[in-house]
Amino acid sequence: MLAFIAQRVVQSIIVMLVVALVAFSLFQFVGDPINGMVGQDTTLLDREALRHSLGLDAPVPLQFIRWVGRAVQGEFGLSYQLARPVGQLILEKMPATLELALTAAVLALAIGVPMGVYTGLRRDSWLSRIFLAGSLIGVSLPTFLIGILLILVFAVWLRWLPSFGRGGVVQLGWWSTGFLTLDGWRALIMPAITLALYQLTLTMRLVRAEMLEVLRTDYIKFARARGLTNRAVNFGHALRNTLVPVVTVVGLQLGQLIAFAIITETVFQWPGMGLMFIQAVAFADIPVMSAYLVLVALFFVIINLVVDLLYYVIDPRLRVGRAPGSGHG
Repeated sequence: MLAFIAQRVVQSIIVMLVVALVAFSLFQFVGDPINGMVGQDTTLLDREALRHSLGLDAPVPLQFIRWVGRAVQGEFGLSYQLARPVGQLILEKMPATLELALTAAVLALAIGVPMGVYTGLRRDSWLSRIFLAGSLIGVSLPTFLIGILLILVFAVWLRWLPSFGRGGVVQLGWWSTGFLTLDGWRALIMPAITLALYQLTLTMRLVRAEMLEVLRTDYIKFARARGLTNRAVNFGHALRNTLVPVVTVVGLQLGQLIAFAIITETVFQWPGMGLMFIQAVAFADIPVMSAYLVLVALFFVIINLVVDLLYYVIDPRLRVGRAPGSGHG
């Protein structure tokens, strides 16, 4: 177990370094941030002085080494746009993104798994066909179009929900939450549904496919031959084995929800890290963009590590395969 964890940690460090290098290299070509920080009347001497103070006149490899060294210590430099520490900006925006992603993940699981089980057990019913037809819509429609349609119906026509913003929030130390206010929940509904819809349909189809496959296996037929009830067979045996691969996919989806919240946050002007990243791109704010992508990569690495450990715990075949004397080199 310790060797397994150590191997994953080493792989994670390598992945983080590669992501940091790629992100930092790409963002060297998005534009000159100095142009957005000074006026047209600024002299070349003042521009060069500002460039030197920010360390932008150093060679790119040296800039990268300095940036990685500071990032390891939790320092990502100053935002070129706001002249504030990037770490402070991320801490301010992170609660909004994480609460949105968490709510979307809960929706996707709470609705997608039961729908997948139902369509797997009752695949010929009319309700299952409606669910499958609806899932095609969720997979096919772009996220931004879903958000715009929800805004049109529930904010413009019906005037039930706000069309943008996070609503009222409560400060709990450095964490700001909208879970404790009614305005916060009203503002969260449409962005969460928009972000969850694709993951919901994907979860439903995955659970359905796994249920159909498991129900055709010999041990399920043997369980029925022993006289077990349908409830015991379907939920005690079939669903339990279905969830083994589902845990892997659904766990990684949480990382995707955090990374792909950019579009949803832009449509609803949700004050999270995704909107911060889009604004940083428009301003060529390299420290913010680099820090955001590295942070998203860190989320993926942590979630992937947790999923690997859960899969290792759930599936006994992995433990048997790694046991001493099992024949594997």
